[in-house]
Amino acid sequence: MSPHPRSVRALLGLLTLAGCDLGPVFTRPQTDIPAAFRASPTDAPTAWPAPDWWRGFASPELDALIDQARAHNRDLDAAAARVRQADAQTRIAGAALLPNIGLTGATGWQKTNLTITGQPRTREVRHHNAGLDISYEVDFWGKNRATAEAAQASALASRFDQQTVTITVTAAVAQTWFAALALQDRLDVARLNLADAEQTLRVIRGRLEAGTTDALALAQQDALVATQRAQIPNLRNQVEQQLIALGILTGQSPAAITLRPGTLTGLSRPLVTPDLPSALLTRRPDVASAEAQLVAANANIRAARAAFFPSIQLTGASGLQSAALSGLLGPGAVIASLSAGLTQPIFDGGTVRGWLELSQARQDELIALYRKAVLQALTDVDSALTALRLSAEQETLQRQAVARSQRAADIARAQLAAGTADITAVLQAQIALYSAQDNLAQVRQAYFQALINLYKALGGGWSSADIADPVTQ
Repeated sequence: MSPHPRSVRALLGLLTLAGCDLGPVFTRPQTDIPAAFRASPTDAPTAWPAPDWWRGFASPELDALIDQARAHNRDLDAAAARVRQADAQTRIAGAALLPNIGLTGATGWQKTNLTITGQPRTREVRHHNAGLDISYEVDFWGKNRATAEAAQASALASRFDQQTVTITVTAAVAQTWFAALALQDRLDVARLNLADAEQTLRVIRGRLEAGTTDALALAQQDALVATQRAQIPNLRNQVEQQLIALGILTGQSPAAITLRPGTLTGLSRPLVTPDLPSALLTRRPDVASAEAQLVAANANIRAARAAFFPSIQLTGASGLQSAALSGLLGPGAVIASLSAGLTQPIFDGGTVRGWLELSQARQDELIALYRKAVLQALTDVDSALTALRLSAEQETLQRQAVARSQRAADIARAQLAAGTADITAVLQAQIALYSAQDNLAQVRQAYFQALINLYKALGGGWSSADIADPVTQ
C-alpha cells in the first residue's frame, strides 16, 4: 500500500522543522583582559608553576605532607565522588538517545462454566506468551541530544572543580606548614632573647651586690625577663595549633603528625613569573569550570526550546503466543506490532515556557559568574605579585634593622658590663632587638605566603590536557 499524500507531507514538514536552529550557539562571553598584569615584573623571564611546584622549596617534610594530603584528604575524596555522580548523570541523560528494549513473558489460566443443551460444562483455557518490546523517541528537535550535552558539560565542570579543590588543599598544606615554621622561628627568637635577658639580669644582680647599681635597675631587668618568658607559651601554642590543623588537611588524626617544624631560613625560593593575562584563563580550573557550566546552560536552553515542539515516539513489539508451551515455537505463534505516536503540548499552565525562562535566567547568572571568575583570577595574580614584591623589599629592610639593633644591643651590654651604661639604655636596646628579630620572622613568613598565593593564583601548574572526558556510555 502506498503512503497517504497527507502523511508524506506531514513527514516532510517534520523533517523540515528538524533542521530548524533551536540555538543559541555557544560563544565565550566577552571580558576585559588587560595587556599586562598591574604588578608584573618587566624584566623577569616567564616561569609558570610546574604541576609539582611545592618541590621547588626543597623541603622533604612539605613533600611528605602534600603527598599524604593528595592521597587522603577528605575534601578531595568528596570531590572525586561528585565527579562519579556527574558521570552517572551523563549516562542517564545519554540513555534517551538509545532505544529502550524490554523482555516480557506471561502465562495464564482461565476457567469458564457453560451450559450447552441443558448440560453444565466447564471450559478451561491456558495461554502463554513471550515477547520483546522496543520503544524509541525520535529526537527530531535535538532535545535529548541537548540534554545529554548539558550533562556532559556539567560532568566536565565537576572535573575542573575537583582540580580547584586539589590546588586549594595543596596550597593550604604549604601555607599551614610554613606558618608552623615561621612560628618556630619566632619561638627560637623569643628563647634566645630570654637567655640574653637572663644573662643581663645576672650581670645587674652582680653589680647590685657590688654596690654599683640600685634595686630599681634589677627590678626593671627582672620585669623584662618575666615579660619575655610569658610570651613563650603563646608561641608554643600557635605552633601546636598549626600542626594540629595539618591533621584534617592530610586526612589523619593530629596525633599522627610527628613532624617538628624547623626554620624558614633553610628553604629554597623558586621563581615564578606569569606570562600575559590572556594566558591565565587557560590555566585556572575555576575559570574553566565557569565556562563549562555556561556550555551546559546553553544546551539546557536548546532542550527547553525543543520542548515546544511535538515529541514522536516509535514503539514496536514482537513475540510468541500459544495456548500451550509446546506451541510457542510453532509458526502460528508469532505476533508483531509497530506503532508511532505524536504528542504536542497545547496547554500546560506555562510549564514549558517557565522551563525556558528558567534556563535563560540561569544562563544570565552563569555569564555574570564567569566574568567574576575571570576578574577574580586577574585580581588574585596581581595581589600575590604585589605582596611578593613588597614583602621581599620589606624583608631586606628588616634584615638591616635587625643588624643595627643587634649592634646597639651588643654595645649596650658591653657598656653595662664595664659599668658605663645606664640600665634604661640596655632595656631599650634589648626590646628593640627582640622586636626587630620577631618582625623579621613574620616578614619572612609573609614572603612565603605570598609566593604560595601566587602559585595558587596561577593555577598551580594545572593543565586541561590532564582532564579526562566525561563517561558517556
